[in-house]
Amino acid sequence: MPPRPPPNLIVNAETTDATVPDSQMTAAIHARLADRGLRPAEHYVDSGYPSAELLVSSLATFGIALVTPMLADTSSQARAGAGFDRAAFAIDFGARQATCPQGHPSSSRDPVSQRSTDTIVITFAKDSCRPCPVRAQCTTSASGRRQLTVHPQEVHQAQLAARAAQGTRDFQARYALRAGVEGTIRQGVAVTGMRHARYRGLAKTRLEHTNAAVALNLIRLHAWWNGHPLDRTRTSHLARLELALAS
Repeated sequence: MPPRPPPNLIVNAETTDATVPDSQMTAAIHARLADRGLRPAEHYVDSGYPSAELLVSSLATFGIALVTPMLADTSSQARAGAGFDRAAFAIDFGARQATCPQGHPSSSRDPVSQRSTDTIVITFAKDSCRPCPVRAQCTTSASGRRQLTVHPQEVHQAQLAARAAQGTRDFQARYALRAGVEGTIRQGVAVTGMRHARYRGLAKTRLEHTNAAVALNLIRLHAWWNGHPLDRTRTSHLARLELALAS
C-alpha cells in the first residue's frame, strides 16, 4: 500500500456565496475537518480568516492553533503612528479598570455587544482628560474624554500576543510555509479553470469545486507516489547569467 501523503498535499473545497466573509467560514472548515478525522494541530490562514475571537475559540473548541497575521489596530492614533493607541493603556481586568499613559484611572467599564461580538467599553472621566497636557495626542472626541473598546480578557490577551509575535523572525519563518497555498491556487486555476463557474447556482458551483479538488488530489497523489515534484522548478535570471558565464 502506498504511503499516506502529508495533509498539506490534500486539497479541500468550501464554496459560499460571494457576500460571505472569510472569517465566517473558519469554524465551519474546522468542524468539517474534525468530522472527517483530518483536524490539524495548526491551521495557516491569511488575515481575512481570523479574528481575535477565533484565535481563542479555534483552540478551545477544536484544538487548532491559528497561525496568521492579525489585522493591526485601526484606531486613528495607530493609523497615524502618533499619539496613544490602545496598547499604550494598562488594562487590569481583575480590578475592572484601565490606566492611561498619564496615570489616570478609568471612570467606568461597560460590557456591550457590538456586531454580535462581546466587547468592553472603557471610559475616562472628563475631569481627568480635559486638563491633560497631552489630550490632543490621545483623543479628538468632542466630549473631551477618551474611550477604549477592548475584547474580554482572554481574547484581548490572545490578540496582543499574536500581534507581538507576528513581527518576530520565528513567526515569519513559520508563516512562510503558507506560500505553498498560492501554488495550489495557481494549479487549480491552470488545471481546472476554477475561477469561472460553468453553471449557475451555489449547489452546482459547489459540486464543480468539489470535482476540481478531487482532480487536484489525484494529480498530487500521483506525483507523491511517483516522486515527482508538484511544481516546475525555476532558474532565476542571476542563476542563468552565472551558468552562461561559467560556460
